[in-house]
Formats: sequence, C-alpha cells, structure tokens
Amino acid sequence: MTAMAPVRTNAPTAPPRRRRGAPWWRDIILGVRLSVGGGRAGWSRLALIAGGVGVGVAVLLVATAIPSAMSAREGRMADRHPVSQMVGESTPTDSSVIIQAIRSDFRASAIEGRLIQPEGGDPVLPPGVDRIPAPGEILLSPALARLMDSEDGEALRGRWSDDIVGEIGEEGLSGPKELTFYLGADGLEKKEFADRVTAFGGAQPGAGAEAAWLVLGMLAAVVVLMPVVIFIITAIRVGGEARDRRLAAVRLVGADVGMTRRIAAGETLAGAVLGLLGGGALFAFVARFIHQVVPAELSFFPGEFRPVPLYAALVLILVPVASVLVTVSAMQRVVVEPLGVVRRGVARSRRLWWRLPLIVVGLGLIAVPWSSRGSDDGGGNVAMAALAAGLVSLFTGVVLILPWLVEATVRRMRPGGVARQLAVRRLQLESGTASRAVSGIAVSVAGLIALHGAFGAVGQQLSEGESPWTEVTGAQEGWVEDLPAVQDAHPVVNAWGPVRVVIGSCAVLTHWAPVDSCQDGDVFTIERDDSPALAAGDTVELSGADEGTDVRWALPSTTRAVASTDWWGPQVLATPGAVDGLAIDRSDVDLLVALDPSVPDAIDHLRTAVSQHSVTARVESGSARYEGAMSTAQQVLMGVSIAILVMIGASLLVNMLEQLRERRQLLAVLLAFGTRRSTLSGSVLYQVAIPVVLGVALAVITGTGISMILQSVLETPVQVDVGGIAATAGVGVAVVLLATAATLPLLWRLTSAAGLRTE
Repeated sequence: MTAMAPVRTNAPTAPPRRRRGAPWWRDIILGVRLSVGGGRAGWSRLALIAGGVGVGVAVLLVATAIPSAMSAREGRMADRHPVSQMVGESTPTDSSVIIQAIRSDFRASAIEGRLIQPEGGDPVLPPGVDRIPAPGEILLSPALARLMDSEDGEALRGRWSDDIVGEIGEEGLSGPKELTFYLGADGLEKKEFADRVTAFGGAQPGAGAEAAWLVLGMLAAVVVLMPVVIFIITAIRVGGEARDRRLAAVRLVGADVGMTRRIAAGETLAGAVLGLLGGGALFAFVARFIHQVVPAELSFFPGEFRPVPLYAALVLILVPVASVLVTVSAMQRVVVEPLGVVRRGVARSRRLWWRLPLIVVGLGLIAVPWSSRGSDDGGGNVAMAALAAGLVSLFTGVVLILPWLVEATVRRMRPGGVARQLAVRRLQLESGTASRAVSGIAVSVAGLIALHGAFGAVGQQLSEGESPWTEVTGAQEGWVEDLPAVQDAHPVVNAWGPVRVVIGSCAVLTHWAPVDSCQDGDVFTIERDDSPALAAGDTVELSGADEGTDVRWALPSTTRAVASTDWWGPQVLATPGAVDGLAIDRSDVDLLVALDPSVPDAIDHLRTAVSQHSVTARVESGSARYEGAMSTAQQVLMGVSIAILVMIGASLLVNMLEQLRERRQLLAVLLAFGTRRSTLSGSVLYQVAIPVVLGVALAVITGTGISMILQSVLETPVQVDVGGIAATAGVGVAVVLLATAATLPLLWRLTSAAGLRTE
C-alpha cells in the first residue's frame, strides 16, 4: 500500500450525513456541487473531463449521422432511377422519354451523363430538371458547371456541348459534388442501348458493395471507434487522485463509503453532462463544414447530416452511464478513510491466460466465416457481423494485454540513471495509468497498419497487369491520330459470335493478356477458371460480312493458351494474318492509343476529341481504371488517420498534464533535494517512452497480422509493407513526443518552491 495522502481542509463545514430515508440523489447533487464549486483546481479537472468527453461525443455523433446522410443520398439516387424498358420492346407514349446513359471521366473523377429525348408533348421529367433540353442543349450539375468554368476544366470544355441552358436541382443529384449532366439528343430510338422511360423512382438494382470495400470499411469503423471509447474512458478518470483526497475530507465530516461513491459519481456526471453539451456544440459546428471535405463519391448536402435519433439517444444515455460505472469501478481499488486515502496494493501480478482468448477468438472470427461471403442466403451478412465482432475482440485483447506487457517488462528492467530509476519505479508502483493512456496508441497504430496494408494489397491487385494502352471503344480511324497528345494509334477489330475474337497487331494484343512472344499469324486463347480455353483445331463461328451470314473458322496450329485477369475481355486474340481471307464482319472497330505522358491532361484531351465525334464513345485507360476508387479510399484513409492521431495526442496530453498536477508536490520535493530539472524531464520522457515502445511494438505485430489475414481473406497476394509500417509507427511515436514536449512548460512551472506549499 502507498502512504496516505495529506487531508485537505477545504471540506464542507456541515456534515453531509444522509438521514435515514433521504433520497440517494442528494448525494449525487452534492457531488455536482463539489465539482462545480471546487475552486480553480476543481474547475480545471471539470474542464479536462468535459473537453475530453466532448471531443469523444462529437466523434460518436458524427458516426451516428453518417447512416442518415448516406440514406438520404441513396434515396435521391433511387428517386431518379428510371422505370424503363428497351426501346425495341416497348411502345412510345405522350409522356415517355428515351434515355441513354453515357460515362466519361475527368482525371480520377467519374462523370455520369444521360442523353435524353422526349417522345411526346408531355414528357416525364427527371428529378431536378424543369424541362427537357432540346438537341444540343445541356443541363449541368452545379459541380460540373464550376469545373468547366475553372482553369482545371480546360480539357473538359467542348466535350459534349457549349449550349448550357441550366443546372440540375438538388433533388436530382446524389450529392453536391456529383459530376453529371442531361444532354438533349435525337435519334435515340435507333440506338441499341437506349431505354424508353415512363417514370422515375423505380427500384434501383442492388449491385452490392464488393467484399473488399465492405471489409475495409468495417475495419476503418472499428479503428476509429475503439480509440474514441478509450479516449472517453481516459478523460473520465482525469483527476482521480485529487477527487479521492476531497472524498477523504468528506468522510471526516460524516459521510459513509456508499455516500462517497455516489458523490464521486456526481462529480464525474457533471463533467460528462458538460461534455455532452460541448460535444453537441462541436458536432453542430463540424456538421456545417464536413460535406466540403468528403470525397465526391460520398458527398451529401449539409442539411442531411443529422444523427440517427436512436443512435444519438444511445450516445446521450450510455456516455453518462459509462462515466458513472468507470468512476465506481475505479474506486474499488481505493479505500477512502477520514484521515486519508489508501490505495490497495496489487496482491498478485496481472495474469495473461484470460487475456489471450480474446485474441484467439478475434482471429478466428475474422478468418473463418468468409467461405460463405458470396452466398445469397444471408451468409454475407453473417460474415460481416462476424468480422466486426472479430475486430472488436481482437483490439480489446490488445488493450488488455498491454498492461500485462508493461508490468512484466518494468518488473525485469535493471536500474539505470536517476531519470530512468524514477520512471521505472513509478511504472512499477502504478503501470495501469500509463497503459491506459498508451492503449489508444496501440489500437490506432495497429488499425492503421492493417488498413494501409489491406488498401495497398487491394490497390495492387486492381492495378496488376494493367496495360499502358488507352482503349477507345466505338471509335473510328482518323478521329484521334492528329492530336498532339497521341503518339500512336492502332485499330482493333471485334469479331462476334458465341465467343468474342479481337483482331490486332502483336503490339496491342498485350492489352488483354500477357503475350510473351508473337508474330503475325499467331492466335491466343484466354484461359479462365470458369471455362476451358479453346485449342488448336477447334472451330469458332463468327458473324459474316453479309448480314445474316456466319463464318466458321478453325483455329490454326499456332494457337496458344494464355492467362488473363480481364473477365469481361475477349476469349480469342488473333493477329491479322490468322484471319486473312475470312469474310467476317469487321465493322466493330476500336482504337488502342498510346499517349504522350509529358502532355498535361493528355487523356482528358483525348476524351474531349472522341466525344466531339460521338458522345457514346468510351475512353478507358488501363493504368487509371481504378484510380478514382483508390483515390477516394486514400482520401478517407487520410482523414481517418488525421482524426485518430489528433485524438491520440489530445488524450495523451490531458493524461500527462493531470499526472503532473497530481505529482506537483513530489516533483517540488525532488527539486528541493537537488534533482535537476533535466533529470525530471527525462523521467517524464522515460515514463511515457517505455509503455509507448511496448505499445507500438505490440501494435506493429497485431496490425501486420490483421493485414496479412485480411489479404488472405480477400484473396490478394499476402505482402508486408515495411515502409508503411515504419511510417505509421513513426508517426505514432512522433505524436507521443510532441505531447510530451507540450507538458514540459508545466513541469518546469510546477518544480518550484511554491509546489511545497500545502493546506
């Protein structure tokens, strides 16, 4: 047991003994009064608790508002989804319109547009549109209009039409950053992929999010929310030692043990309630601007960012309840007597055996259920629930193992210099406080390492094997060859039948498959898991040059099988010499274009040039195909990382400031006996550095393990990003050093002769 702390004499003058039958809530009110009227020291503790809880509550409210914002976004997208049929399978009416969706890109941003043509005098209008544009007229979303007017939009101007007649209203947009348009057209009834629309607001087909993005999103949510919970718990326990000394004075004037606990709960409850109010105000401020920083693919309008009532109510109820439970739990190890405070000594060392099962269960839940993730019987939902539970279990296990690891390490550390001895002795006496402060770092660093590793593996898999060629579908020769950005252009013929045959030179066939050696006359067939590749001698039936005729082609002896990851690509690659003399239909021609990388926005200039010939032509860059999705993911990841690191720094700073204030008399005594301030600063650094090093090491092991498991689950090549791990761990350590440096001015101020004064 530690020595009893001195009793403060500024206790209430009247005994607070509760009369028999008096309501219990009077003790809680007394605790609130002590918290609010505790002088400058009490106000400081109250402000620290309220500030910490407020930041945590604001983050939780942001999390509760995301579902409502996404729901409103999805609702608008459903409202504008057309009720349609194929033009050839339906009859025009006075209210029907014909729509053909077209897609373009600008740098890494997707632009979804629609050609629209009325078929009668009273056409149905899409949401956000007050009239159907005439042929050649265009309606733009506000974001697209701003982009085209900016300097960055130079390569975009003139791509569809310069006759801008208006903007699309909010009800017709998925979000304020959406890039979309309606372009008036005619002759759409002759287009193969046009639809006849009779109404808007049909059931939007659920393509479903891919497993990779669901996994990464779930991991990001756990990585964010776990440190928030730890942060709130740490903030609630601020100033615990000073509170216990006040409660000893209250015991001196007649309070019993039960009353002291209720008074302590009232003190903490006051800070929690103020934190709720502050968190609500901070959320209201953030909600006004958060829509400006989210990626375009997730954008929403400001008024839609409102907490879900049920989730918000849970936050408002659980945070005060948790604050009371944490306070009462912390007092279980404290004996508050009328003459002082006695902290119960640790009767035995922390045990490891009951902490490990959480790690094992978490790993099992992450890895096991994914065999059913693609099933249609709810297995995917079960897998996602198991993944969330597994991540929470795993990170909780990390939080619980860290105190054992710190205690086991400091118990075996050998004495060193004075600064190290002071720090190690402090950790040996009470390592729980330091472990709690560092546990947020361990969880955050582990989660960020897992996120970076999983994102990197998914990005590498998506971009693996991409071709340097830019594919222009629905184009013709002579459209792009004169552009300054075009270095080379090759026509490619698509021959159709039961299988798709692409005919092109050896130089361009590598766009679809890794062809190692090739000469004119060779043929390559694509190997896929779902179907065997064709072989030499097999017969392929293709559409003939004359309508309604077919041509049978036997694959030559030069046919070889090659692998490809393009599941929507052709099944046969042929050089021109292999099909010479065949009267096949060669009208479907695409272009493969090599662009000059030194020309700014070369691909966007190409898109504009192609669109001026045909707005339905499509330009796809193999190297940039997944650039938009990964760019969005990286933006979200960067925002998550910044938010977590700021929260970690704030939590550490609050904890360290509170610890220094509690130890100000001890620090002043050490200084009076000749200890140098540099030695005291070193002891503070050691006291923080030892748990941090252990926590970061544990986080690196855990995060790397989670990353490798997720990569295996997502069927991506398992790899370890050493550079990313080092950078993430380094940033975590840097945050700790900055928080420690921020406490040094207070340390120097407290280590003075005035710190010896007591009451």
